[in-house]
Amino acid sequence: MIETVPVPVEQFTDEERERLAPHFTNLDKPVFGLVNLPETVKGALFARYSRYAGTLRRLFLDEFADSVPVVPAIEGNEGARAAKLYETIFLGYGDDSVAQLGGAHIACEWTSNILTKILQRPRLASYLEQSTRYIAYDAQLDGYGYRYHRDPRFGPEYERAMDTVFETYSSLLERTTGWVGERFPAAEGESPAAHRRAVRAKALDLVRGVLPASSLSHVGIYASGQAYEQLVLHLLAHPLGEANAYGELLLAELEKIIPSFVTRVPRPDRGGRWIEFLRERRAAADAVSARLGLDVATQASAPSVRLIRAHGTELELVAALLYESTGVGEEDALRAVAQLAPAERTELVRELVATRENRRHRPGRGFETLSYRFEIVSDYGAFRDLQRHRLLTCQWQRLSPDLGADAPHELVEAGLAADYERALDASRVEHDRLRDAGLVEEAPYALCLAFRIRYVLELDAREALHLIELRSGREGHPSYRAVAREMRRAIEGVHPAVAAAMTFVDDSTEERLERLLSEMRNESRGASGS
Repeated sequence: MIETVPVPVEQFTDEERERLAPHFTNLDKPVFGLVNLPETVKGALFARYSRYAGTLRRLFLDEFADSVPVVPAIEGNEGARAAKLYETIFLGYGDDSVAQLGGAHIACEWTSNILTKILQRPRLASYLEQSTRYIAYDAQLDGYGYRYHRDPRFGPEYERAMDTVFETYSSLLERTTGWVGERFPAAEGESPAAHRRAVRAKALDLVRGVLPASSLSHVGIYASGQAYEQLVLHLLAHPLGEANAYGELLLAELEKIIPSFVTRVPRPDRGGRWIEFLRERRAAADAVSARLGLDVATQASAPSVRLIRAHGTELELVAALLYESTGVGEEDALRAVAQLAPAERTELVRELVATRENRRHRPGRGFETLSYRFEIVSDYGAFRDLQRHRLLTCQWQRLSPDLGADAPHELVEAGLAADYERALDASRVEHDRLRDAGLVEEAPYALCLAFRIRYVLELDAREALHLIELRSGREGHPSYRAVAREMRRAIEGVHPAVAAAMTFVDDSTEERLERLLSEMRNESRGASGS
């Protein structure tokens, strides 16, 4: 049995437990499933989750329970007859596709910001994570303290260091909120409530880099049985103890809801061997990297976005955009397009993309014929947001202090950078202590989100357009907005027609309250009842 990690335990009254019991697979563990609820309610719960400061079960009690009919608890979601049929098809005939046709809503609470990235690595799943951009981490939990991952092996020095970092965060958040309010006063006619929320959002953005990777978050997951099987296997094979513990917790809840879909995981000859393979594969990569002298981190003095390679030409793009409307082979289409002048091909791309009225109007799948591989060095906070894009390949190195960190220039202007940097120093010192004590995998828990990480994003042009337009938006965090704009600039150098199709990129750099327009729109929709 894998040792469990210490997490906050929520208390409910007897009346609350009776109301929760029919809809949650347990009331006292950090991983649980949602059952006996309409799909729309499950979706709405997860949608609200990201900006709600509490847990999902508390959210249900506070905002949903009154509108959900009281139903008796039901033992399990999978009938015996269906389970038998699944056993025959899935195990008897090896038809893995059957496992894609059933799913479950699962909440994983009190997970570190290291674990959230492991949970969100599978492509074929939907995730909703509690956001550090909207929720303050300045309050202490009764009987637990500040919201960060704990481990008895780390010793009292770790908790002292983390407490210091969180105390600095709390102090900075209060002072930064005051500075932002003065720096960006409400305009005439502007909603005071929307302005206050926008001020708070910008302050949270500015100080979130102080939060350590050990900060605890909540993640809602909706996935198929097949995706959950893979996720559990990777969690159990991971070198991080927290991942192993949550792998077991997740498996236990899935066995209550869709047991047949994860029946291979506990079997030594199936899941057991699979886990061994995943560990062997990782060990082999670590060994070869060390043998080649590639395991020592290189220094980087600044964030960077580098286009390592691009695949395909704009000639191929035009042919691919036309392909589904032609009656000839691709080579014939390529020959026809090759007869056109470059300017004509550029104009054709513009014509075939058509008139996009908003960023959700995307070009056709022909854009997927081009692809890019970027190597990026950014702060861990920006990486957390960019990694969540699932229609791409993301590979990342271990978080360390070797690539440096910076204080936001606004905090320098506000005279608050010294405290910010002292928190970074305390974070770095504790990381090094854990690493030198042999806790290499665990040492990144101590590092603040402002520290940089190196990672690769490989994606096709269609996904690049989506990511860049979304992440460059005026309401986004400045650190990932900068990455998105640099990605567009690099693509413009090799495929200018693709960059030109990105008509909803926000290139503005003026200082502002990024969330103000969104807050005003939300307030307007609420007032109109829409």
